[in-house]
Parts: sequence; C-alpha cells; structure tokens
Amino acid sequence: MRVSTPETLRLNNVLNQGGRWIRGKFKKIKRPSNPQVGVDTSPVTEEPSSSEEEDSPVETLTFEQLLEHSLYEASLVLINRENQLFEQETDDEGQKHPAEEIERLSAERRALEKKIQQTLQQSLSLRLEEVANETAVQALTALKSAVKAIYLEEEQDLQRKQLKSQTPSNWKELHDSTLCGLVERRMDNPSVAPAGQPGQSSIQLDVQGMGRQLKEDLLLVVNVLKSCYPPEANICQFYARLYHQSLSARLRKIVDFVLDDKDCTFILRWINEFYPGILKKPELASEIDSAALGQLLPGDLLGSLEEQYLTTQETELSVYMNNALEEERKKLRKGEQPPTEDGCFTSPLAHDVIPIINGMVTVTETVTGSQQKAQRITRQLTDMLQRFKAFQDDVIKQNSQPHVKATLGCVEQFRDVLQRKSHLFPDDVQENCLTILSDMRQSARTCLLSSVHKSLKPQYRKLGTGDWLKKKSVFENLLSSLENSIQGLEGLAPSSHQGVIGNLHQEVVQEYVKRLLRGEVKLKDREHQQTAFDTVMDNAESLHKLFTSMGSQEEWLKEILTNMAEVLKLQDVPALQMQIVSLGHTYPDLSLKHVSALLKLKSNLSKEDRHKVKATLSDTREESNEGAEFRPFFSKVVIK
Repeated sequence: MRVSTPETLRLNNVLNQGGRWIRGKFKKIKRPSNPQVGVDTSPVTEEPSSSEEEDSPVETLTFEQLLEHSLYEASLVLINRENQLFEQETDDEGQKHPAEEIERLSAERRALEKKIQQTLQQSLSLRLEEVANETAVQALTALKSAVKAIYLEEEQDLQRKQLKSQTPSNWKELHDSTLCGLVERRMDNPSVAPAGQPGQSSIQLDVQGMGRQLKEDLLLVVNVLKSCYPPEANICQFYARLYHQSLSARLRKIVDFVLDDKDCTFILRWINEFYPGILKKPELASEIDSAALGQLLPGDLLGSLEEQYLTTQETELSVYMNNALEEERKKLRKGEQPPTEDGCFTSPLAHDVIPIINGMVTVTETVTGSQQKAQRITRQLTDMLQRFKAFQDDVIKQNSQPHVKATLGCVEQFRDVLQRKSHLFPDDVQENCLTILSDMRQSARTCLLSSVHKSLKPQYRKLGTGDWLKKKSVFENLLSSLENSIQGLEGLAPSSHQGVIGNLHQEVVQEYVKRLLRGEVKLKDREHQQTAFDTVMDNAESLHKLFTSMGSQEEWLKEILTNMAEVLKLQDVPALQMQIVSLGHTYPDLSLKHVSALLKLKSNLSKEDRHKVKATLSDTREESNEGAEFRPFFSKVVIK
C-alpha cells in the first residue's frame, strides 16, 4: 500500500465530500482521464485506513471554503460530481437525478468561474518590488490555482464535446478574453506616470504613458506571472501580442488625425526606436519573439508619416545649406578675408554643413528605421554643390587667392566625407557630387598653380637645349625658382597642400618631358647620348628630392624620367624595343607620336630602326594591357 501524505488525504476527503453533496455515496469516483494536463498535482492515493485517519485528521471544507482556499481543488470537486452525475442515469433507488442537483452544480460552477475571472483580472495588480510580501504571495498562489483549474477544465471540455449532452465551459476562451480586457483597461488608464519633458504634447504624453505601462507589465509577466503558467501556455508571448495589438489600435487612431511635425517624429521614433528598444531588453527578448508581432502600423499609415517627416527634414537641410552658402557669398562681396586656423585659410561652410548632414541622416535612419530612406534627404546635396561651384567660379574670377585656398580646403572636406561615409548618400548622389568636387578641386589647383608656372616659364624654355646639356646652372635655376614660387602656396590646409604640390610635381615633369621631346637638341653619337642620360637621371633625382621634401607623394614620376633616360642611352635596337615596350605597357597613354619624338633625339638611329621599335610597341600593346588601370601622364604632354 502506498503511503498517503496529509495533502493527498485532504484532497481525497474533499473529493469524497463532493460525492456526498449529491446524495448517498458514490460507488466510485471517476476523475478526468488526464486531470494533470498543464498542471502539477499530486496523485490520488488509496483510501486511508481508519488508523491513518485517526493519526492524520483531515479538515473537511465546504465548497464555499474551497473557493477561498483553492480554485483548482474546487474545480476537481465539481468535475468529479459532474462525471458521477452524468455517468449514472439513475441513482441507487432507480430514480432520475433531481433537477435541483444539476442546477446546484451549474450554480457552483458559475461561482467558480466568477472567482477565477476575478483572480485573472487582478493578475497585473502586483508590482515587481512587492512580489515578496504576503499579499503578493497569496495573489500568486490564487493565480496558479486558477490557471490549473482552467487547464483542468480544458481537458474536461474534450470529454464534454464527446458526450455532446454537456456544454463545454470554454474557460480557456474566458481566460484569453479576460486578459485582453485587462490589457485594454490598463492601456486606457496607465498607472505609470510618464516622465514628461517640457513642451511635450498630450499625444506624446499619452503614448509615453502607454509605453511605460507596457514595459512594466511585460517585465512583471516575464519575471513573476510566467511561473504561474505551464510552459506550453507561452504566456509571455500571449501578453506581448495583447499589448502590441492594443498599442497598434491606439496609434492608428492617433495618426488618423493631422499631426504636427514634432508629434509625427515622436510617433515614428516610438515605432522604430523606443518600442523595439523595450522588446530588446534582455529579460524580454529571451521570452518574446518580437518579429512575430509584426508592425505597429500598416504600410499606408506608416508611409504617410515617413513622407511627412522626410519632407520636413529635406526642407530643413536645404534651408540650412543655402543659408551657409549665402553667408560665404556675403563675405566675398564685402571683401572680407576667410578666417585662418593654424595659419591655414578655412571656410566654415564644410565645418557647418558636414556635421548637420551627418547628424540629420543618422537621426533620420533611427526615426525611419531605414538607411535607404534616410539617404533621401541628402539628394539635394548635388544642387547645393553646384551652387558652391558657381561661388568658387566667382572667387577664381576675382583671383582672390585666400578664398581659393579656403574653398579648396572645403572641397577636400566634402570629398572626404563622401568617400568615408558613403552610407549617408545614395550611390548616384555620391558619384555626381564627387564629380563636381573633382572639377572644383582641379579648378582651384589650376588657379593657384598658374602663377607658379608663369614664374617658371623662363627656366622651362632652356630645357632640352644645348645649354641644358652643357650647364648645370640651367636646371639649378629651375629648382631655385620652384622653391621661391612654392612659398606662394602657404596658407593651404595640409590635405590641400599635399594635393597641390603633387599636382605641381606632375605638371613640372610633364613640362620637362614636353620640352625634351621638342627635339631642340640632337644627340649625334653615343657620347652625347650618355651625357643626356646622365643629365636626365640627375634632374629626375633632384626633382624627386625637392618635391618629396615638400610633401609630394608622386614618386612614380621619377621612374618616367629614368625610363626615358634609358632610351637615350641604349644603342642596340632589341634593347630599345624592350625598353619602349616596357614604358608603353606601364603608361598606355604613351603614343607612337611620343615614341617617335623620343627616338628622333638619337640622330644616329636610322628611320628603319625607329620604325621597328614603334612597330614592336604597336604589336605588343594589343596583347595584354586592355582594361588595365594607370595614371595618365603622356596624354597631357602635347607634341606638335
């Protein structure tokens, strides 16, 4: 015989008492086929012996007392009475069951149902910080008992549906509808006061209050109420869906009205930032599948809000950029010099506009929840840079060197942000803006370097002449003039200065090559060609040292001169062919016209040999260089 615990003894006593409430004794007590589905109950043991009853007295409770003590046990009593009542068509005396017994059972079931509903309605009345006190413990015990009763009834409903003569209780539906009504009431009248900020509208306060209530209640469900339900109930997801649907319905009513820009922004932030932030809290994220909840607003309403917000952002950014550019125009008209920073001329345009663009796009991405939508507000940057380019053209026309230097620094800053933070811009906007800025950069560099080249013209004229080969002073004078002229580039920002020096480096080398290829000097024999080789090599090294000391990173320019010097020195046609082919492959813009001019400097080279060398270049160039990237150089060296 199994040992009966005091609890099982009391439970069996309760069940037996339930039988005596009808009339006489049950022949047997038939419990539900599986009364423990979704609940944790102790098994019913055998009837205790008389000695056990004497040793362990069990309190006999009335049904009314059971309603206060254990809703689950009250449900067990009613189910067993129901089973016994409907199993036997007549009682022991052969009489039909009196209608009053059935009515009594129904009345007691209604009382139990009401008590369970009341218990459910108080589910969310607890506070997390109070769950350990006695009142809260009693409330949780009552809720657990009510939930066990509901799941017990759900199991019993399966039998009722099979018998068809009994009406299912549908207490699971009662549970769901009760909690739905409970959530609706709490969202209608949040008990959690919102932490309002000065200037917040009533709409913002209402939504904030609902959000705080939602957050507090879901935390209570996850941390406390979840323990009152079986795992298969998935009660956390159920509550989350109720709150999601409730919040969604209220937001739909709100956005049906015309919202001002602040309320529009607030609602979007709630949908895309604040609300997801609540559900992503570690405690909630582990229990709630937020993706399964869906969107708070349908696409048409959400799209309308986004359109209003994006249009406002576009307008604000446009006004700001136009005002910033207009301030620069005013300074130019007044003849004001641009400000300096660490000895460099600067334009506040980039300093002002770039942080605004970065900040607005970043916020817009958060508000709309989409990087692609946020990029839309930067589409107008193309028009703004076109106006900036027109402003720079005016600056160049006035030949205001300080303003040119300032705008060039501004151009470099815009290029930097377009390249480093490409996520801020649509691809076509980025491409178009970079093209505009490249044109502006080249215009500014050309303006700044035109005076340098003008001062170098007298020295350029002597390159490639007899004096150039005979007198070292010719090239030394060029270097000296370069150093003096470069001083006029002071006041450029470091990034701009490096680019301008690199540009000047390339243009000086191109001018050098152009003067050399003009053919004013004829290299009649090996000795003259060796002298030319030594001179070009020495010049290449001197230019390299000068420009790299000033910040140029165009080291590749030195190789062009050294490779050309090798052509001047070589005597064998095969060696010349290999050298020209190498030069042509490295620089695909090297034309046959350039090669012809270079070979003509070697006046001892026959026309037939020159043709062989050029033919070799033509034949090999078609083989492997198609599509290769290279730095254009010879295409800017014009040979007449």
